[in-house]
Amino acid sequence: MDAIRRLGLGLAALGRPAYINVGRLEELPPGRSVREMRDATWNVLDVAYAAGIRWMDAARSYGRAEEFLGGWLNARAPEGVRVSSKWGYTYVGEWKTEAPVHEVKEHSLDRYRSQYEETRDALDGHLSVYQVHSLTEDSPLFQDVSLQEALAELTAEGLRVGFSTSGPRQADTIRRAMALDVSGQRLFSTVQSTWNILETSAEAALREAHDAGLHVLLKEVLANGKLAVQPPADMQSLASKKNVQPDALALAAALGQPWADTVLTGAVSPAQLVANLGAAQVSLDAGELEALAGLSIPPERYWAERSALPWT
Repeated sequence: MDAIRRLGLGLAALGRPAYINVGRLEELPPGRSVREMRDATWNVLDVAYAAGIRWMDAARSYGRAEEFLGGWLNARAPEGVRVSSKWGYTYVGEWKTEAPVHEVKEHSLDRYRSQYEETRDALDGHLSVYQVHSLTEDSPLFQDVSLQEALAELTAEGLRVGFSTSGPRQADTIRRAMALDVSGQRLFSTVQSTWNILETSAEAALREAHDAGLHVLLKEVLANGKLAVQPPADMQSLASKKNVQPDALALAAALGQPWADTVLTGAVSPAQLVANLGAAQVSLDAGELEALAGLSIPPERYWAERSALPWT
């Protein structure tokens, strides 16, 4: 049960008709209409909650994810759920699977203010954590004192302020963000970063963040589905030895990191989620974790390959 409570559900692949995750389309309604995707989202949320998952993660750019999640929360009235969302990207795909552009990034004070109001409306008082979406070293946020001060005001509303990271320089971004303070108080109290057995470059910085008291969330632990659908041979061999599927092993590797407070799954169907939950029954010793860590690749290569994944 402790492992289950450390799992969270991310809605990146459920709130919009197109996304980059491998192995997603086979699990979704063929039409991928708004109504069908809302129903699919609610089905996964129901299974997740029944299993004991209590952290749900969305973003303004995840299509209608906040709307779907807010509707589910109001209809089901679940207890003990923490909701995190993110601002900084705008969804512009117009619910088209072949849109020329699906999301646009902007880290500005105006974008924050407008998107925070939209998030509040969609999630109707359920928000616990609000994060800067895909913060990078060159983000204007680092020079925008007014934006930093506006974010710090969220704490007066009882919210935690966080950031997510992407790209090959996640570690540098994490350390720079941890150094930000407003009126002598650290600005950020949560960090959400990509970590999986292929992309471990942020590990030391995430450990430092955890030790400093930030809540660490891990995203893309299945490498956008690649570790479930196309696992490395050594990983497949260990999964067979453990009598689990590769997706459960990948999640177990993330849960095996003591500095990881919440590990997000991006399951898009009850079947995928149930398979993912097998991670809670997997025990990996130090040698097995080290062997899996040995499968990591240079971050520049990892992010180049991720960028090449098609939106479908």
